[in-house]
Amino acid sequence: MIYSMDNLFTQQVPQHAPLAERMRPQTFDDFVGQEQLIGRDTLLRKILDRGEVPSMILWGPPGSGKTTLANIIANIASAHFVPLSAVTAGKAELKAIIEEAQKQREFYQKKTILFIDEIHRWNKAQQDALLPFVEKGVLTLIGATTENPSFEVNSALLSRCQVFVIKQLSEEDIVVILQRAAKEIGIKVHVDVLQYVATLSNGDARCALNTLEFAYASGKKITKQLITETVQKTFLYDKGGEQHYNLISALHKSMRASDPDAALYWLARMLTAGEDVLYIARRVVRFASEDVGNVKPNGLVLAVAAYQACHWLGMPECHLALAQAVDYLARAPKSRALDDAWSAIVQDIHDHPNEPVPMHLRNAPTKLMRDLGYGKREQESNLPKNLTGKKYFS
Repeated sequence: MIYSMDNLFTQQVPQHAPLAERMRPQTFDDFVGQEQLIGRDTLLRKILDRGEVPSMILWGPPGSGKTTLANIIANIASAHFVPLSAVTAGKAELKAIIEEAQKQREFYQKKTILFIDEIHRWNKAQQDALLPFVEKGVLTLIGATTENPSFEVNSALLSRCQVFVIKQLSEEDIVVILQRAAKEIGIKVHVDVLQYVATLSNGDARCALNTLEFAYASGKKITKQLITETVQKTFLYDKGGEQHYNLISALHKSMRASDPDAALYWLARMLTAGEDVLYIARRVVRFASEDVGNVKPNGLVLAVAAYQACHWLGMPECHLALAQAVDYLARAPKSRALDDAWSAIVQDIHDHPNEPVPMHLRNAPTKLMRDLGYGKREQESNLPKNLTGKKYFS
Protein backbone atom coordinates (compact mmCIF):
# COMPACT_ATOMS: atom_id res chain seq x y z
CA MET A 1 0.00 0.00 0.00
CA ILE A 2 1.27 3.50 -0.84
CA TYR A 3 1.18 6.22 1.80
CA SER A 4 1.54 9.97 1.44
CA MET A 5 2.91 11.40 -1.81
CA ASP A 6 5.31 13.64 0.12
CA ASN A 7 7.75 10.96 1.14
CA LEU A 8 10.71 10.01 -1.01
CA PHE A 9 9.83 6.33 -1.25
CA THR A 10 6.40 6.79 -2.80
CA GLN A 11 7.28 9.35 -5.44
CA GLN A 12 7.78 8.32 -9.03
CA VAL A 13 11.53 7.94 -9.51
CA PRO A 14 12.60 10.37 -12.28
CA GLN A 15 14.43 8.97 -15.30
CA HIS A 16 17.45 11.19 -14.61
CA ALA A 17 17.86 9.74 -11.10
CA PRO A 18 21.00 7.67 -10.47
CA LEU A 19 20.80 4.11 -11.75
CA ALA A 20 21.02 2.74 -8.20
CA GLU A 21 17.87 4.67 -7.29
CA ARG A 22 15.99 3.66 -10.45
CA MET A 23 16.81 0.00 -9.80
CA ARG A 24 15.59 0.01 -6.20
CA PRO A 25 13.13 -2.93 -5.78
CA GLN A 26 9.61 -2.24 -4.56
CA THR A 27 8.66 -5.77 -3.47
CA PHE A 28 10.30 -8.66 -1.66
CA ASP A 29 9.99 -10.76 -4.81
CA ASP A 30 12.25 -8.32 -6.67
CA PHE A 31 14.76 -8.06 -3.84
CA VAL A 32 18.06 -9.90 -4.37
CA GLY A 33 19.79 -11.58 -1.44
CA GLN A 34 19.04 -11.80 2.31
CA GLU A 35 16.97 -14.98 1.89
CA GLN A 36 17.85 -15.93 5.47
CA LEU A 37 15.95 -12.85 6.61
CA ILE A 38 13.11 -12.20 4.18
CA GLY A 39 12.56 -15.56 2.49
CA ARG A 40 8.92 -16.62 2.31
CA ASP A 41 9.13 -18.94 5.32
CA THR A 42 11.11 -16.65 7.60
CA LEU A 43 9.56 -15.23 10.75
CA LEU A 44 10.13 -11.62 9.73
CA ARG A 45 8.50 -12.13 6.33
CA LYS A 46 5.44 -13.73 7.90
CA ILE A 47 5.09 -10.89 10.40
CA LEU A 48 5.43 -8.24 7.69
CA ASP A 49 3.02 -10.04 5.37
CA ARG A 50 0.41 -9.74 8.15
CA GLY A 51 0.93 -5.97 8.10
CA GLU A 52 2.75 -5.93 11.44
CA VAL A 53 5.96 -3.94 11.71
CA PRO A 54 8.03 -4.29 14.89
CA SER A 55 10.59 -1.66 15.81
CA MET A 56 13.86 -2.89 14.38
CA ILE A 57 17.48 -2.09 13.66
CA LEU A 58 18.84 -3.20 10.29
CA TRP A 59 22.58 -3.73 10.68
CA GLY A 60 24.74 -4.40 7.66
CA PRO A 61 27.49 -3.10 5.36
CA PRO A 62 26.98 -0.33 2.80
CA GLY A 63 24.94 -1.21 -0.27
CA SER A 64 23.50 -4.41 1.21
CA GLY A 65 19.84 -3.36 1.00
CA LYS A 66 18.93 -1.72 4.34
CA THR A 67 17.23 1.33 2.84
CA THR A 68 15.58 -0.81 0.17
CA LEU A 69 14.10 -3.11 2.82
CA ALA A 70 12.70 -0.06 4.59
CA ASN A 71 11.24 1.05 1.27
CA ILE A 72 9.55 -2.33 0.75
CA ILE A 73 8.18 -2.38 4.29
CA ALA A 74 6.76 1.08 3.62
CA ASN A 75 4.97 -0.28 0.58
CA ILE A 76 3.27 -3.21 2.34
CA ALA A 77 2.40 -1.82 5.79
CA SER A 78 -0.70 0.27 6.46
CA ALA A 79 1.09 3.11 8.19
CA HIS A 80 2.24 6.69 7.80
CA PHE A 81 5.88 6.45 6.70
CA VAL A 82 8.52 9.09 7.44
CA PRO A 83 12.14 8.74 6.23
CA LEU A 84 14.85 10.65 8.08
CA SER A 85 18.60 10.88 7.74
CA ALA A 86 20.51 11.02 11.01
CA VAL A 87 23.26 12.94 9.22
CA THR A 88 21.10 16.02 8.57
CA ALA A 89 18.20 15.72 11.04
CA GLY A 90 18.15 16.40 14.77
CA LYS A 91 15.79 16.82 17.72
CA ALA A 92 13.84 19.65 16.08
CA GLU A 93 12.85 17.46 13.14
CA LEU A 94 12.06 14.60 15.51
CA LYS A 95 9.74 16.82 17.54
CA ALA A 96 7.73 17.75 14.45
CA ILE A 97 7.53 14.09 13.39
CA ILE A 98 6.28 13.05 16.83
CA GLU A 99 3.57 15.72 16.78
CA GLU A 100 2.41 14.52 13.37
CA ALA A 101 2.53 10.89 14.54
CA GLN A 102 0.30 11.71 17.48
CA LYS A 103 -2.20 13.35 15.12
CA GLN A 104 -2.11 10.35 12.79
CA ARG A 105 -2.86 8.03 15.68
CA GLU A 106 -5.56 10.23 17.27
CA PHE A 107 -7.50 11.31 14.18
CA TYR A 108 -6.83 8.55 11.64
CA GLN A 109 -5.96 5.55 13.87
CA LYS A 110 -2.87 5.12 11.74
CA LYS A 111 0.56 4.10 12.96
CA THR A 112 3.72 5.98 12.00
CA ILE A 113 6.87 4.22 10.85
CA LEU A 114 9.97 6.35 11.31
CA PHE A 115 12.93 5.23 9.22
CA ILE A 116 16.26 6.67 10.45
CA ASP A 117 19.12 6.08 8.09
CA GLU A 118 22.57 5.93 9.73
CA ILE A 119 21.05 5.96 13.19
CA HIS A 120 24.52 5.45 14.71
CA ARG A 121 25.23 9.10 13.87
CA TRP A 122 22.67 10.26 16.46
CA ASN A 123 24.21 10.95 19.84
CA LYS A 124 22.91 9.66 23.17
CA ALA A 125 20.69 12.70 23.81
CA GLN A 126 19.03 12.40 20.41
CA GLN A 127 18.42 8.68 20.86
CA ASP A 128 17.08 9.28 24.37
CA ALA A 129 14.58 11.77 22.95
CA LEU A 130 13.22 9.04 20.68
CA LEU A 131 13.00 6.33 23.34
CA PRO A 132 9.71 7.18 25.16
CA PHE A 133 7.75 7.48 21.91
CA VAL A 134 8.97 4.10 20.68
CA GLU A 135 8.16 2.62 24.08
CA LYS A 136 4.62 4.03 24.07
CA GLY A 137 3.97 2.97 20.49
CA VAL A 138 3.63 6.49 19.10
CA LEU A 139 6.32 5.55 16.58
CA THR A 140 7.55 2.32 15.09
CA LEU A 141 11.26 2.71 14.52
CA ILE A 142 13.27 1.23 11.67
CA GLY A 143 16.90 2.21 12.10
CA ALA A 144 19.64 1.44 9.59
CA THR A 145 23.30 1.30 10.56
CA THR A 146 26.61 0.06 9.26
CA GLU A 147 28.01 0.00 12.81
CA ASN A 148 27.54 -2.62 15.50
CA PRO A 149 24.35 -1.51 17.32
CA SER A 150 25.68 -2.99 20.56
CA PHE A 151 28.15 -0.11 20.63
CA GLU A 152 26.36 2.65 18.72
CA VAL A 153 22.71 2.41 19.84
CA ASN A 154 21.65 3.13 23.42
CA SER A 155 20.96 -0.08 25.32
CA ALA A 156 17.51 1.14 26.40
CA LEU A 157 16.49 1.84 22.80
CA LEU A 158 18.16 -1.34 21.57
CA SER A 159 16.19 -3.45 24.04
CA ARG A 160 12.94 -2.22 22.46
CA CYS A 161 14.01 -3.15 18.94
CA GLN A 162 14.68 -6.37 17.08
CA VAL A 163 18.13 -6.39 15.51
CA PHE A 164 18.29 -7.96 12.06
CA VAL A 165 21.71 -8.62 10.52
CA ILE A 166 21.92 -7.76 6.83
CA LYS A 167 24.69 -9.77 5.20
CA GLN A 168 27.09 -8.49 2.61
CA LEU A 169 25.76 -9.33 -0.84
CA SER A 170 27.57 -12.13 -2.64
CA GLU A 171 29.19 -11.59 -6.02
CA GLU A 172 26.46 -13.77 -7.53
CA ASP A 173 23.82 -11.43 -6.06
CA ILE A 174 25.63 -8.40 -7.48
CA VAL A 175 25.82 -9.98 -10.94
CA VAL A 176 22.04 -10.55 -10.93
CA ILE A 177 21.47 -6.91 -9.99
CA LEU A 178 23.87 -5.72 -12.71
CA GLN A 179 22.16 -7.90 -15.34
CA ARG A 180 18.83 -6.32 -14.47
CA ALA A 181 20.39 -2.86 -14.63
CA ALA A 182 21.99 -3.54 -18.03
CA LYS A 183 18.60 -4.59 -19.34
CA GLU A 184 17.02 -1.48 -17.83
CA ILE A 185 19.36 0.88 -19.67
CA GLY A 186 19.36 -1.23 -22.84
CA ILE A 187 22.96 -2.39 -23.09
CA LYS A 188 24.67 -5.75 -23.51
CA VAL A 189 27.61 -6.47 -21.25
CA HIS A 190 29.49 -9.77 -21.15
CA VAL A 191 28.90 -11.67 -17.94
CA ASP A 192 32.66 -11.80 -17.28
CA VAL A 193 32.72 -8.00 -17.17
CA LEU A 194 29.76 -7.91 -14.80
CA GLN A 195 31.54 -10.48 -12.63
CA TYR A 196 34.58 -8.20 -12.61
CA VAL A 197 32.46 -5.24 -11.51
CA ALA A 198 30.94 -7.41 -8.79
CA THR A 199 34.37 -8.43 -7.55
CA LEU A 200 35.46 -4.79 -7.27
CA SER A 201 32.28 -3.74 -5.47
CA ASN A 202 32.99 -5.55 -2.16
CA GLY A 203 29.35 -6.65 -1.89
CA ASP A 204 28.06 -3.08 -2.31
CA ALA A 205 25.23 -3.04 -4.85
CA ARG A 206 25.16 0.76 -4.96
CA CYS A 207 28.87 0.87 -5.76
CA ALA A 208 28.45 -1.76 -8.49
CA LEU A 209 25.54 0.10 -10.11
CA ASN A 210 27.39 3.41 -9.97
CA THR A 211 30.40 1.77 -11.62
CA LEU A 212 28.25 0.35 -14.43
CA GLU A 213 26.49 3.68 -14.95
CA PHE A 214 29.77 5.59 -15.05
CA ALA A 215 31.24 3.19 -17.59
CA TYR A 216 28.08 3.43 -19.71
CA ALA A 217 28.30 7.23 -19.67
CA SER A 218 31.71 7.05 -21.34
CA GLY A 219 30.03 5.98 -24.57
CA LYS A 220 32.57 3.20 -25.08
CA LYS A 221 32.11 -0.56 -25.16
CA ILE A 222 32.09 -1.76 -21.56
CA THR A 223 35.09 -4.05 -21.06
CA LYS A 224 37.25 -5.06 -18.11
CA GLN A 225 39.84 -2.53 -19.27
CA LEU A 226 37.28 0.27 -19.23
CA ILE A 227 36.10 -0.77 -15.77
CA THR A 228 39.72 -0.76 -14.54
CA GLU A 229 40.21 2.74 -15.94
CA THR A 230 37.06 4.20 -14.46
CA VAL A 231 36.59 2.54 -11.09
CA GLN A 232 38.31 3.62 -7.90
CA LYS A 233 38.61 0.40 -5.94
CA THR A 234 37.56 0.81 -2.31
CA PHE A 235 37.94 -1.42 0.70
CA LEU A 236 35.28 -2.25 3.24
CA TYR A 237 37.03 -0.77 6.23
CA ASP A 238 36.37 1.79 8.93
CA LYS A 239 39.19 2.66 11.28
CA GLY A 240 36.75 3.41 14.07
CA GLY A 241 34.15 0.78 13.27
CA GLU A 242 33.61 -2.93 13.51
CA GLN A 243 35.75 -3.83 10.47
CA HIS A 244 38.70 -2.31 12.30
CA TYR A 245 38.18 -4.67 15.24
CA ASN A 246 37.29 -7.67 13.07
CA LEU A 247 40.50 -7.43 11.06
CA ILE A 248 42.86 -6.87 13.97
CA SER A 249 41.18 -9.83 15.69
CA ALA A 250 41.73 -11.91 12.55
CA LEU A 251 45.42 -10.96 12.52
CA HIS A 252 45.86 -11.77 16.21
CA LYS A 253 44.05 -15.11 16.05
CA SER A 254 45.84 -16.19 12.87
CA MET A 255 49.20 -15.61 14.56
CA ARG A 256 47.93 -17.46 17.62
CA ALA A 257 46.92 -20.37 15.37
CA SER A 258 50.49 -20.47 13.96
CA ASP A 259 49.16 -19.69 10.47
CA PRO A 260 51.65 -17.27 8.86
CA ASP A 261 49.83 -17.22 5.50
CA ALA A 262 46.57 -16.05 7.03
CA ALA A 263 48.36 -13.67 9.41
CA LEU A 264 50.20 -11.97 6.55
CA TYR A 265 46.96 -11.77 4.55
CA TRP A 266 45.12 -9.95 7.34
CA LEU A 267 48.10 -7.69 7.88
CA ALA A 268 48.08 -6.77 4.19
CA ARG A 269 44.32 -6.16 4.29
CA MET A 270 44.72 -3.65 7.08
CA LEU A 271 47.73 -1.89 5.56
CA THR A 272 46.13 -1.71 2.12
CA ALA A 273 42.99 -0.18 3.64
CA GLY A 274 45.06 2.56 5.28
CA GLU A 275 45.16 1.43 8.91
CA ASP A 276 47.59 3.29 11.19
CA VAL A 277 50.75 1.19 10.93
CA LEU A 278 51.82 2.08 14.48
CA TYR A 279 48.51 0.76 15.83
CA ILE A 280 49.21 -2.60 14.18
CA ALA A 281 52.81 -2.55 15.40
CA ARG A 282 51.68 -1.95 18.99
CA ARG A 283 49.34 -4.92 18.79
CA VAL A 284 52.15 -7.10 17.41
CA VAL A 285 54.39 -6.08 20.34
CA ARG A 286 51.58 -7.01 22.72
CA PHE A 287 51.16 -10.36 20.99
CA ALA A 288 54.86 -11.12 21.37
CA SER A 289 54.54 -11.03 25.16
CA GLU A 290 50.98 -12.28 25.50
CA ASP A 291 51.05 -15.31 23.20
CA VAL A 292 54.74 -16.18 22.79
CA GLY A 293 56.40 -14.87 25.91
CA ASN A 294 59.62 -16.36 27.21
CA VAL A 295 59.27 -19.57 25.24
CA LYS A 296 60.74 -17.51 22.36
CA PRO A 297 61.92 -14.19 23.87
CA ASN A 298 63.46 -13.00 20.60
CA GLY A 299 59.89 -12.48 19.41
CA LEU A 300 59.57 -9.40 21.60
CA VAL A 301 62.93 -8.10 20.39
CA LEU A 302 61.85 -8.43 16.75
CA ALA A 303 58.40 -6.94 17.43
CA VAL A 304 59.90 -3.87 19.10
CA ALA A 305 62.39 -3.54 16.25
CA ALA A 306 59.49 -3.67 13.78
CA TYR A 307 57.68 -0.95 15.73
CA GLN A 308 60.79 1.24 15.60
CA ALA A 309 61.11 0.62 11.87
CA CYS A 310 57.48 1.63 11.38
CA HIS A 311 58.06 4.76 13.45
CA TRP A 312 61.24 5.78 11.60
CA LEU A 313 60.29 4.80 8.06
CA GLY A 314 56.51 4.96 7.89
CA MET A 315 54.49 3.46 5.06
CA PRO A 316 55.11 2.03 2.54
CA GLU A 317 58.79 1.42 3.36
CA CYS A 318 58.14 -0.25 6.73
CA HIS A 319 55.64 -2.89 5.64
CA LEU A 320 58.19 -5.67 5.21
CA ALA A 321 59.67 -5.08 8.66
CA LEU A 322 56.20 -5.48 10.14
CA ALA A 323 55.54 -8.53 7.96
CA GLN A 324 58.82 -10.02 9.16
CA ALA A 325 57.71 -9.73 12.79
CA VAL A 326 54.24 -11.12 12.05
CA ASP A 327 55.69 -14.09 10.17
CA TYR A 328 58.19 -14.83 12.97
CA LEU A 329 55.56 -14.66 15.71
CA ALA A 330 53.08 -16.79 13.75
CA ARG A 331 55.71 -19.52 13.35
CA ALA A 332 57.03 -19.26 16.91
CA PRO A 333 55.98 -21.74 19.64
CA LYS A 334 53.20 -20.30 21.77
CA SER A 335 52.95 -19.84 25.51
CA ARG A 336 50.34 -17.87 27.42
CA ALA A 337 51.96 -18.73 30.77
CA LEU A 338 52.99 -15.15 31.46
CA ASP A 339 49.59 -13.69 30.58
CA ASP A 340 47.76 -16.35 32.60
CA ALA A 341 50.06 -15.79 35.58
CA TRP A 342 49.57 -12.04 35.41
CA SER A 343 45.78 -12.39 35.29
CA ALA A 344 45.84 -14.71 38.33
CA ILE A 345 48.06 -12.29 40.24
CA VAL A 346 45.81 -9.33 39.52
CA GLN A 347 42.79 -11.37 40.64
CA ASP A 348 44.52 -12.19 43.95
CA ILE A 349 45.33 -8.53 44.45
CA HIS A 350 41.63 -7.72 44.04
CA ASP A 351 40.61 -10.57 46.35
CA HIS A 352 43.28 -9.84 48.98
CA PRO A 353 44.00 -6.11 48.83
CA ASN A 354 46.71 -4.49 50.96
CA GLU A 355 48.35 -7.71 52.09
CA PRO A 356 51.34 -6.80 54.33
CA VAL A 357 54.84 -7.31 52.96
CA PRO A 358 56.61 -10.19 54.81
CA MET A 359 59.04 -8.86 57.41
CA HIS A 360 62.11 -10.41 55.80
CA LEU A 361 61.47 -8.52 52.58
CA ARG A 362 61.37 -5.14 54.31
CA ASN A 363 64.42 -2.90 54.59
CA ALA A 364 65.59 -2.01 58.11
CA PRO A 365 67.64 1.19 57.81
CA THR A 366 67.02 2.24 61.43
CA LYS A 367 67.42 0.57 64.84
CA LEU A 368 63.71 1.01 65.58
CA MET A 369 62.77 -0.84 62.43
CA ARG A 370 65.24 -3.63 63.21
CA ASP A 371 63.79 -3.87 66.73
CA LEU A 372 60.31 -4.18 65.21
CA GLY A 373 61.45 -7.20 63.24
CA TYR A 374 62.05 -5.60 59.84
CA GLY A 375 64.44 -7.74 57.83
CA LYS A 376 63.94 -10.86 59.97
CA ARG A 377 62.69 -14.00 58.26
CA GLU A 378 59.48 -15.26 59.86
CA GLN A 379 58.26 -17.35 56.92
CA GLU A 380 59.74 -19.16 53.94
CA SER A 381 57.49 -17.71 51.26
CA ASN A 382 58.26 -14.39 49.64
CA LEU A 383 54.55 -13.91 49.01
CA PRO A 384 52.17 -12.36 51.55
CA LYS A 385 51.21 -14.76 54.32
CA ASN A 386 47.67 -15.34 53.00
CA LEU A 387 49.09 -16.32 49.62
CA THR A 388 51.81 -18.68 50.84
CA GLY A 389 52.20 -21.63 48.50
CA LYS A 390 50.60 -19.92 45.51
CA LYS A 391 52.03 -20.99 42.15
CA TYR A 392 51.28 -18.62 39.28
CA PHE A 393 53.42 -20.40 36.68
CA SER A 394 52.47 -24.01 35.99
